[in-house]
Amino acid sequence: MAKYHVTTTINGDAVEFLCEPEQTLLDVLRDELYLTGSKEGCATGDCGACSITLDGRLVCSCLVLGVEAEGRNVETIEGMADGDKLHPLQQKFLDHAALQCGVCTPGVLVAAKSLLEKNPDPSETEVRYWLAGNLCRCTGYDKIVRAVLDAAAEMRGA
Repeated sequence: MAKYHVTTTINGDAVEFLCEPEQTLLDVLRDELYLTGSKEGCATGDCGACSITLDGRLVCSCLVLGVEAEGRNVETIEGMADGDKLHPLQQKFLDHAALQCGVCTPGVLVAAKSLLEKNPDPSETEVRYWLAGNLCRCTGYDKIVRAVLDAAAEMRGA
């Protein structure tokens, strides 16, 4: 089977890769590009562990084909920190102990970042609604929601 040549931007860097036509973007990220932060939790788009942004839109990378990344802008958890400096959301997740096993955490962080880019001052209800597509089996959601609200306040300078 012929592989497709894809040119894209991932976390601000121009990237090229070859992929099979049926290969998901999640598999390309993990297996071809060694960006293993996005996790496969369900492979059906139900858990959010593989959440990324594609041209600024929050998507489950297990539901996107690698070839669909052609000419697009992909943002993953690996692009969230600035070198050694954590993104405020990442720091607040640590401060609030909003993570345990870590399987859901990258997807939740990417989703929360996407929310705060669209709405820098969300209510608790809006945070819970926005993160409803991200399943966590360890922490429950209260610490996650508190961390997102705290990060939002910090990012606004409140």
